[in-house]
Amino acid sequence: MSDGPAEAAERFEPPYRLDVTHRVGDVLRDFAHLADGEETDQTVTVAGRVMLLRDQGRLAFATLREGSSGEEVQLFALSKVLEGFDRFVKLNLGDWIGATGEVVRTKRGELSVKVRGFTLLARAQRGFGDKFHGITDTDLRYRQRYADLWANPEAAEVFRQRSKILSLTRRWLEDQGFVEVETPVLQHVASGAAATPFTTHHNALDVDLKLRIAPELFLKRLVVGGFERVYEIGRVFRNEGISTRHNPEFTMLELYQAYADYTDMMALTEALVAHLATELHGTTTLTYDEREMDLSTPWRRATMAELVEDAIGVRLDVRQPVEELRRVAEEHGVEVEAGWGPGKLLLEIYEKTTEHQLWGPIFVTDYPEEVSPLSRSHREQPGVTERFEAIVAGRELCNAFSELVDPVVQRERFEDQLRQKDAGDHEAMALDEDYLRAMEYGLPPTGGLGIGIDRLVMLLTGTTSIRDVVLFPTLKPEQPSPPTAS
Repeated sequence: MSDGPAEAAERFEPPYRLDVTHRVGDVLRDFAHLADGEETDQTVTVAGRVMLLRDQGRLAFATLREGSSGEEVQLFALSKVLEGFDRFVKLNLGDWIGATGEVVRTKRGELSVKVRGFTLLARAQRGFGDKFHGITDTDLRYRQRYADLWANPEAAEVFRQRSKILSLTRRWLEDQGFVEVETPVLQHVASGAAATPFTTHHNALDVDLKLRIAPELFLKRLVVGGFERVYEIGRVFRNEGISTRHNPEFTMLELYQAYADYTDMMALTEALVAHLATELHGTTTLTYDEREMDLSTPWRRATMAELVEDAIGVRLDVRQPVEELRRVAEEHGVEVEAGWGPGKLLLEIYEKTTEHQLWGPIFVTDYPEEVSPLSRSHREQPGVTERFEAIVAGRELCNAFSELVDPVVQRERFEDQLRQKDAGDHEAMALDEDYLRAMEYGLPPTGGLGIGIDRLVMLLTGTTSIRDVVLFPTLKPEQPSPPTAS
């Protein structure tokens, strides 16, 4: 990979447009029937990048790759046929060209375009890495994704799969009667999740605004307004750490369904994921991180307390004295903070000892009320809520619950969150007065679900780092190269 543009690149004036008659894939499919050595009288114009070029004197071969599909076709050039043959063999790898010629299959069986003319569309003044290994420097891949997509075809395929996953998800939800909406990204009160927001300033209003950490409270306002099945796929922003599982801006699917509860959300989740796996791979049995995983329905269901007992051999409950839970937490390496109640302690013990061991898919249910301020209390079990997270490959895929619909109880939960914030919990939820007012108009029984799209794509494409499914992940600023010694 060169460090900069070629110093002696010849200047040229690119055309303003090109009449492309065929996509590369169309050529491959429409002329697949040609026998070895067979020619046609069909002339096509195709376009893409030159990814390989072999000059054999009066004969040259090039590989033309189309970016949007990643498909390739061979260009076959003869000096006696192509007037600009000398210019053709001097093309740089990575140059964009349009090529016009007859579709043939060579005697060696390669479907080709026998080039009669070509147009240089853009000159590649930087290389695309080793032709056999692409770009192997991961930092360079993420910073220069525009080069990575060409040099590493498997990277581009992940993002084509991501696009397909989003399209399939929208179609499936629409078939279930859900309506897609858009809610504000800039908010006066960032609430709906336990996270620290980013803050910005709006000059005209002279107010600080927050980038949303979740679209939840606005979507539930729409349920109040009569949208009985509503969803949004969009970016959310959380001022938190970066890892293979976390990026400060990421994509969420959130949906809300009136007259439903968390059991309906479980059925919806497993049906959607199984549908996507089948559409993409033809099966619900996948291999992820070298382990097999069966996404077929139904998924296992277990309470958080049951799973913790399986992991550490001790039965815990939010009704136990806080001192007992604190002792168990410390025994298992959990750094305990003074203000934590039994619910927070149970959650921290679960996340430290249990969650990463769950291969799944599994619905972990009955989260403590203390850590679930928007969830409805369990109809049978005191101290916990009708909330679940789906865990797949040791990580959270989604969060869902029977929504809290009582504005009086919701205010009490918000006020408890404010007390936690005052005690030093920067991720505690903010109180949203307008949302409480909306609830006072009447929020019917509702089930809600949030799925991390990036993690869903990771699962369905076999990718283990979130940076490989986000086109432009958040990175530290690039450091300038030190000056060279004269």
